[in-house]
This record gives sequence, C-alpha cells and structure tokens, in this order.
Amino acid sequence: MFDPDQYQEIRDGVKGLCEKFDGAYWRGIDQRKEFPEEFVSALTEAGWLSAMIPTEYGGSGLGLAEASVILEEVNRCGGNSGTVHGQMYNMFTLLRHGSEAQKTEYLPRIASGELRLQSMGVTEPTTGTDTTKIKTTAVRQGDHYVVNGQKVWISRVQHSDLMILLARTTPLAEVKQKSRGMSIFLVDLHDAIGNGLSVQPISNMVNHETNELFFDNLKIPAENLIGEEGMGFRYIMDGLNAERALIAAECIGDGRWFIEKARNYANEREVFGRPIGKNQGVQFPIAQAHIEIEAADLMRWRACQEYDSGKPAGASANMAKYLAAEASWKAANVCLQTHGGFGFACEYDVERKFRETRLYQVAPISTNLILSYVAEHILQLPRSF
Repeated sequence: MFDPDQYQEIRDGVKGLCEKFDGAYWRGIDQRKEFPEEFVSALTEAGWLSAMIPTEYGGSGLGLAEASVILEEVNRCGGNSGTVHGQMYNMFTLLRHGSEAQKTEYLPRIASGELRLQSMGVTEPTTGTDTTKIKTTAVRQGDHYVVNGQKVWISRVQHSDLMILLARTTPLAEVKQKSRGMSIFLVDLHDAIGNGLSVQPISNMVNHETNELFFDNLKIPAENLIGEEGMGFRYIMDGLNAERALIAAECIGDGRWFIEKARNYANEREVFGRPIGKNQGVQFPIAQAHIEIEAADLMRWRACQEYDSGKPAGASANMAKYLAAEASWKAANVCLQTHGGFGFACEYDVERKFRETRLYQVAPISTNLILSYVAEHILQLPRSF
C-alpha cells in the first residue's frame, strides 16, 4: 500500500527552510519582479534540488514521489516552486539519455549548485504545443551544429547556466514519422548568449521569468548532443511525464494553501455577529475545494508510483496534472471569494497566489491538450488534430 505519510520528514525539512522565506519575502519579490535568488540558493545548499540525482553523481538518489513532495511543500508554505522546478525535470533528459561522460561532467556540478539547469527550449511562436512542427534547425558542420530559429516562453534563462534545447536535425519532409528527426542539445548559456543567441524578456502577469530566444548561426559542439540524433522528441516526452506529475504536486500545494487560508479567515471574520464560516454558502465551497484537492492528490501518487517503478506513467501523469490544476484554480477562486475585498489586497498574498496557480491551466501543458490525449490514447477516440 502506497503511504504518502512516509514523507513527513521531507515535509518537515522543506517547511523549516520555507519558514525563513515568509509571505513578506515573496510579496516583495513579486512586486519588484525579481528572481528569488536567496531562496533558490538556500534550497540548493540544503540539497533539495538534487533530490533525484543519483548518489554516485552527488545527489540524494530519491524518486519522483519525494521530489513532488518537495515542490508541493514549497507552495503549501506560500512560496512559488515555479522558480525552481525546472532544475528537477530538465535534469531527466540528461540523466536518462546523456552519455556517461556528459553525466559525469555535469550532474555533480548541478547537484552541488555550481551549475543550474533551469531552462528548456522547446516551444516556438508558430507551433505552440504542436512540437513536431518546430522550425528551429540544427545542422551538423564538422565538429559542431549550427542552430537557427526562434523559441518563446523559455523560462529562467537569466538564472541558468545550461539549457536543454530541442531542434530539428532532419527536415520534416524527410522523415517517415513526424516525431522523428528532432534532437536534444545541452547549451552552455554563458557561451551562447551574444554569440548567436539573443534573449528578449517577456513581461507577464505572473513574476515568472520567461523569454523569447533568437538563434542566428549559434554553434553548439557536437559533443553536446544528448543521446541519438533524431530521437529528441522521445527523450523530451520522457521528462515531460515527470514534469506533469511535479506540476500536479505544485498545484496540490497551492490548493492546500488556499484552503487553509480560506478556512482560517472564515473562522475569524465576523459579519452580522457571527463567523462567516458558519454560513453554508461560505463553508460548502471550501469543503468542496478540499475534496477535489484530495482526489487530485490520489492521482498524483499513482503517477509517481508508476514512474518510480518504471511503468508507463503518461496517462496518470497527464490526468494528475489536469485534476490538480483544475482543483487548485477552484480553490483559488473560493479563497478569493471568502476573503471578499481583502482578497484583492496584496498584504494577504491571495491575489499573488491566485495569479500563480492560474498559470497551470495553460502551462506547461494546457488542459485542452490533456483532454485530447485522454480521448485519443485512453478512450481510443479519433485523433482531433
């Protein structure tokens, strides 16, 4: 029997660290549109971001379940694990498909915090979630590849040393399967920026550092190719299943923060001589939000258990992300409504968390694409696109 309570020691450890970074800290970071450098450094130094790196490379050798608890707890404490989650799931591609030389070179330095692998370059302006039609190309020329193209919504480039990049190495017209002919590269951002790679930040409604990237004859050493040329799409999908389970955990953490915040306020706030939580019109939506978060949590554990045991986890990971994103967004609305006008006041942190959790209806995979996946791959309905 899978027992989520076995991770209480991890929860306590992360919570203890997060207590040093309270609502005022995150509120200030959000208002100034800054990157939480102090928090990320503390989380790295405590070893939490190297949880899934094997012990032989300097990590803790833990599984996806443990990693999901870490990110959940950050959000449950009122923080924003969206500032660090890339380090968790971007590393999967290198760990699972990198050469021994690449893993020996990079993983220990990522585990120690010397290097950050926070960024992944996949999405493009004209393709969106239709990844097989990406236009960014990487052409082999001797001992390096030359990259040209454009990416959009690429996060944390300014605070990452390395980036995982997906580019087409064989033209789409020349492959038998549209998912073939794409390859994965490890990009040294310090070498690349200003030498063929330019970065344009995108201002957005959430303090989520994201950018548009332009590649103009960027040279990448051939040794930075991860795995086999042309198999990059499959490699990326490996990591995305883990990503979806981790995002589900973040949403569950958000949901529990919203529910606790709403519960406390409903008990304390008095109108007409009684706590507003005594009214069923207030308490029922909070109860419903709690039920839906708990249900989503069960699917999160199923996805993690399948992934960690080596079973196909695509269906469970997608459904966990869908359920958790829906539940956290409903909990956010309930929390805001419970607070009334005070929910819009920055000092309560509700409006900040409200904006942060809304992102997960859209990214890193939209709810509509998950529904398409379930319809086609689980229910065997005709492909809709």
